[in-house]
Amino acid sequence: MVCALQELGSLVQSLNATASPLIQEPSIGPSVVRYHLPKMLLLWRNVFPRSLKELEAEKARGDSFTWQVTLEGRAGALCAMRSFVAHCPELLTEDVIRKLMTPIECAMTMMSHIPSVIKSHGAHLKASAAMVRLRLYDILALLPPKTYEGSFNALLRELVAEFTLTDNSANTTTSLLRSLCHYDDSVLLGSWLQETDHKSIEDQLQPNSASGSGALEHDPSSIYLRIPAGEAVPGPLPLGVSVIDASVALFGVVFPHVSYKHRLQMLDHFAECVKQAKGVRQQAVQLNIFTAVLSALKGLAENKSTLGPEEVRKSALTLVMGALDNPNPILRCAAGEALGRMAQVVGEATFIARMAQYSFDKLKSARDVVSRTGHSLALGCLHRYVGGIGSGQHLKTSVSILLALAQDGTSPEVQTWSLHSLALIVDSSGPMYRGYVEPTLSLVLTLLLTVPPSHTEVHQCLGRCLGAIITTVGPELQGNGATISTIRSSCLVGCAITQDHSDSLVQAAAISCLQQLHMFAPRHVNLSSLVPSLCVHLCSSHLLLRRAAVACLRQLAQREAAEVCEYAMSLAKNTGDKENSGINLNTFAPGAGSRRDGHSRHQGVNITETGLEGVLFGMLDRETDRKLCSDIHDTLGHMLSSLAVENLSHWLMLCKDVLAASSDMSTAAPLGGGKDEESEKKDEMDDDTMFTTLGEEDKTKPSVAPRWATRVFAADCLCRVIMLCENANKAHFDLALARSARLKNPKNDFLVLHLSDLIRMAFMAATDHSNQLRMAGLQALEDIIKKFASVPEPEFPGHVILEQYQANVCSAWIGSGVVSDLNDLRRVHNLLVSSLDKVQAGKGSSSQLYRESATTMEKLAVLKAWAEVYVVAMKIKKEAETKPKRVLKSTEEDEDDFGTVDELPPDSLITLVQPELPSLSRLWLAALKDYALLTLPAEFATQLPPDGGAFYTPETIDTARLHYRNSWAPILHAVALWLNSTGFNASESTEETAAAMPNSQKRATSIMLNQTPGTPPTTKSLPELNKDRMHLILGVSIQFLCSPRPEEPVEHVTSCLQALHTLLDSPCARIHIAEDQLLGVELLSVLHRLLLTWDPTSVQLLVTGVVQQIVRAAQDYLQEKRNALNEDDTEEKENPLALGEGGESGGLVPGKSLVFAAMELLMFILVRHMPHLSSKVSDSPSHIAAKSHLSEESARLVASTVTILSDLPSLCSPAGCMTVLPTILFLITRVLKETAVKSADNQVPPPVSAALQGIKTIVTLPTVKTDETQNQWATLIRSTLASILEYSQPEASKPVLDEVSVLTAIALFLWSASTEIIGVQSLQNGCINRFKNALNCSDPWVQAKCYQLLLSVFQHTNRALSTPYIHSLAPIMVEKLKAVERNRPTNNLELLAVQEGIKVLETLVALGEEQNRVQLLALLVPTLISYLLNENAFASASTVSKDLHEFALQNLMHIGPLYPHAFKTVMGAAPELKTRLETAVRASQASKAKAAARQPPPTVHSTPTIKLKTSFF
Repeated sequence: MVCALQELGSLVQSLNATASPLIQEPSIGPSVVRYHLPKMLLLWRNVFPRSLKELEAEKARGDSFTWQVTLEGRAGALCAMRSFVAHCPELLTEDVIRKLMTPIECAMTMMSHIPSVIKSHGAHLKASAAMVRLRLYDILALLPPKTYEGSFNALLRELVAEFTLTDNSANTTTSLLRSLCHYDDSVLLGSWLQETDHKSIEDQLQPNSASGSGALEHDPSSIYLRIPAGEAVPGPLPLGVSVIDASVALFGVVFPHVSYKHRLQMLDHFAECVKQAKGVRQQAVQLNIFTAVLSALKGLAENKSTLGPEEVRKSALTLVMGALDNPNPILRCAAGEALGRMAQVVGEATFIARMAQYSFDKLKSARDVVSRTGHSLALGCLHRYVGGIGSGQHLKTSVSILLALAQDGTSPEVQTWSLHSLALIVDSSGPMYRGYVEPTLSLVLTLLLTVPPSHTEVHQCLGRCLGAIITTVGPELQGNGATISTIRSSCLVGCAITQDHSDSLVQAAAISCLQQLHMFAPRHVNLSSLVPSLCVHLCSSHLLLRRAAVACLRQLAQREAAEVCEYAMSLAKNTGDKENSGINLNTFAPGAGSRRDGHSRHQGVNITETGLEGVLFGMLDRETDRKLCSDIHDTLGHMLSSLAVENLSHWLMLCKDVLAASSDMSTAAPLGGGKDEESEKKDEMDDDTMFTTLGEEDKTKPSVAPRWATRVFAADCLCRVIMLCENANKAHFDLALARSARLKNPKNDFLVLHLSDLIRMAFMAATDHSNQLRMAGLQALEDIIKKFASVPEPEFPGHVILEQYQANVCSAWIGSGVVSDLNDLRRVHNLLVSSLDKVQAGKGSSSQLYRESATTMEKLAVLKAWAEVYVVAMKIKKEAETKPKRVLKSTEEDEDDFGTVDELPPDSLITLVQPELPSLSRLWLAALKDYALLTLPAEFATQLPPDGGAFYTPETIDTARLHYRNSWAPILHAVALWLNSTGFNASESTEETAAAMPNSQKRATSIMLNQTPGTPPTTKSLPELNKDRMHLILGVSIQFLCSPRPEEPVEHVTSCLQALHTLLDSPCARIHIAEDQLLGVELLSVLHRLLLTWDPTSVQLLVTGVVQQIVRAAQDYLQEKRNALNEDDTEEKENPLALGEGGESGGLVPGKSLVFAAMELLMFILVRHMPHLSSKVSDSPSHIAAKSHLSEESARLVASTVTILSDLPSLCSPAGCMTVLPTILFLITRVLKETAVKSADNQVPPPVSAALQGIKTIVTLPTVKTDETQNQWATLIRSTLASILEYSQPEASKPVLDEVSVLTAIALFLWSASTEIIGVQSLQNGCINRFKNALNCSDPWVQAKCYQLLLSVFQHTNRALSTPYIHSLAPIMVEKLKAVERNRPTNNLELLAVQEGIKVLETLVALGEEQNRVQLLALLVPTLISYLLNENAFASASTVSKDLHEFALQNLMHIGPLYPHAFKTVMGAAPELKTRLETAVRASQASKAKAAARQPPPTVHSTPTIKLKTSFF
């Protein structure tokens, strides 16, 4: 049994040493514990006796050694349980808590029997028993008190006995009292000593404190337990102190849940314990009791509970009031704090009034220092915890008493406590104190001038009062009234007096006051004197003073960063003129009254050419205080945001000096590292001056290189500089622009000019030995690559500026398109291949170096990098295929053309990736399967593989989700590209898969296939495999697009949409999504939901691309079905045209209709960019009538939307078309109306082109014209044309309409829907009027396009349509063309209009019947002859006029032979026409002969007599 107990103790101790650290690790704790929790609960239960009978049996056997092992084992079990409760709260279900309480209750029962065991086996077991109690108290404090409510009586007896020292002969005191008292009371407690650089030493000198005595041997669990934020490192306190601390903390947790009767009993017991103890022991007991009472009152306030009935309050009040007269200042301070907290939890005005009146009476009658100090603090604490409103009726009395006490010059201690209380009242009263500001301020100034400087505590409290008064007056200090001016002047005088004090704490208070003044009245604070004094304080030996100086600088830098830096530099220059040896700004000569300045470690502030920023960077290396370092970071951040863009060189040099620092301690340069390159020696010399004084005697001192934390901050600053420049000016990322701007103004500075320094700094950081610095450097490098990847090199066209800085770091380098040399590419490729080999190796020696989550992160990072490279490779390949192939230049002068020889072949990147694709594709698919499973909701957790996935283990499932979330998007895109390129023809061979996949993946694959691991998987057919892949990709995409988180990077959304678009390029995928219409509907619904939350136009463009793919897939599928029906020879066959959505009824069911879902989405996009399309939006009061011009991206988006809309009717049956067409035609015509605006260059906007093409698509639909729908279709066409005619009416309020677009739309209707329009006189008249307006337009471009469109109308095969237009418009055309003789064209556009008009007349002649041809030629021929010029006019005519002459002559020469009889008849009837024509013909022939004579005769090459077999020419 002894051996068993010993083994059990060792087992539980090992659990404590191994399980607890894993439990509390946030990244793996809950995930690991979840799978092992049942075994752990069983082990914890078995460590303790299960019943009283077992406990009694234990006591009867064993010796002292076995009991020691047992107690240590049980303490270890409780420690592991504590770690579990603290760090795995999500696993703490009611059932788990119930199971935990079993061993905990056994432990509480055991504690009552331990004294008898110690008595039997020796006092050396006390330490082990105390450790068990400590662990028990710790875990109970973390559990809800309701869970152990039944054990309150026994537990409270133990706790009270613990901190009242009932069974403890030593006078051990708790260490928690100072932390439970208010931080502002440090001036009374002397706890400012804990805010120094030598805190650990001062702690050990403090009475009644165990601080500073921490050591590892007191508690071995401190090896793995995390230190709370802000707590010093020295470690756990002595066991006796720790147990009392834990009992006090647990007492505060339990007290609010205890009955009033037990509260009264405990408070009475406390009073009795204090009364019975004597001397030093009484002090110790009293300290512990007051700490417990404060802890209980704090717990009551947090639980919003009351103290209890009158008898409980009376007992508590008696205990507290008695301590207000205690000679120990710590107890008086604790009593005042307890009184304030009691007033807070009781919350009754009568109780507060009674306590306040008691203190008033005491202060009026008492003359001793102790009573006066205690009760004056009580008044301050009452106001602090009740607030100005709750204690407003006592404000006047409190202030008058405290002002009187503050003038008691005989007792500095009374002055200190009363002034401190007065500051508390000023702070808590707020605006209610405004009436007492003047007398209080007058007293503060008087005391500042009369109290001797040696009474530093009084001056500190005066400084605090001054700061509280400034806060109370607040923004009023900006006023110019007489009263306010006096108050402001008094405040400034008070600040000046406290600034001149020799004590550092008083100076810190002065800085805080000036900081408050600057916040409320910045114009009245003189920065030219404040900033230099703050710079001096930066090198003070006192932490509080340095902290105050930096906090003030942080506030100043937020508003006036430039002024702060300027004043700091002027300080350096002014002092430099006086002292050539350095800048020594030490104003802290230790005086007789300063007991704190005798050990100044800094004799001055060293400001060099790096300015205040350099000093702050230097402080980051020396300071360890978290608050101070945080303020330094913020100050530098504010300075950088305000000044970096205007002063780039300075800030980049600062970062460079920090990052380039050598770690060699022997070098003299503190920040300029020992560099190997000769070219860097100058930089090294410059860096010697960084953060050092200029004196010769200082240069020989050894200096420390910047620590890694400072260098990480410098790397972050570098990234911030890049971001600031990006938002400032695009010239920062354009070398040509930067150089031209630099030539105009040499003072201009741009980031691109410092690119070499940026690259160098990023690489120095990325190759450091510190992991954190390496990560920051890689982040900086990635930012540089992304921002400068597309910046061209002006001197070498076709190349980018980053080519000269190629480096093998990450896949971002390849993806940026920077690399142009295949050898450089291969270096990066080799790194990626070696990383891929590690991924495929599975569990190997390398993977054991890291924990499982790190291995998951590494593998996914490699797969993501390969995916990004593959995506870029396919993009480059696609661009190369779409570009026209260039002919290589072979001439000698072109051989030197940079860029034609070294250019990277477009397929070189894909050739590097291609060999790895078989294994990569399998790994990518496995990663996507993992991600799909990990994104399942919690209720489907049972579907997760029990042994984990391909790249994660069950224990690391929570952290694995984060890694997959960062990597899945590029992998999804890569898989879609791979499937599209292979056409879904790649099948997985079992042997190949097994060879390429690691063991973990084989296991995961077998799990996913619902097979037992170890059995050979069944090979799926290719269609089944493709179906699984489709479901995987679509499932992952739909799940993500349903609800992307707001913090999700937009790259993930675009990658997902691009993957869907790529996937649907494949016929196999299109068939799959078309066969399952509900899948397409769901995808459209998800895309619509995405548009509701994501505004970028780039995302919307990608969405329309995916929608178009879905619609086209459905079109192809429907067309195949119709073709199959047409080929069917059965007699009773279904009408193929009746196929499609809507069927015979024409109804579309929302949620099932693809057309409806698409229209819903497309309508949303249109209304988003053209709100006036929606009547709801246009009728709303907030709608602005003015229509903004569509941007280029918006125009493309609207055009794409209109194109898809026009394709939707092809998915419907004829009846379905009649349902959707009214909406679609309305939207298309409205888009045409709003976007068909005349432009200066006559360019047709994309939405107009799409609308016209959409009209053509719809009007020519073959499926809509059936017997049932003919009438409805005709009505639709007529209504649409009528709408277009109505929209084209000129209005003063509308912009100038593009007549050409409207005429094109009209011509489309006339040409394609003639049968529906013939006979509708109103439409015919409207169309003719629009053409008439265009013919009479002054714009020749409109005339030319009108002629072209009329030509198509006149040529229509249906004479019933064309004849009215010919009769109405031909006479106008003839008149217009005849008028050209008088107004000849002056430019090419006018000439084009005439030429197009003549073509129309020629067409009319050709269309006319033979008997009418003479009359038609009688119109055409004279018109053409009128365009001819005589010889004299031809010589002086313009080029355009000559071109018209040539055009007319050529047409006449063509018409004559074509219609000889009619031509002769016309010419014979008008001899003058014949003469004019003959003259023109002769002149033309003569000019051609002259031109032929001027040409040299062709050179005749003699043929060689001997012919060569191969021609070299």
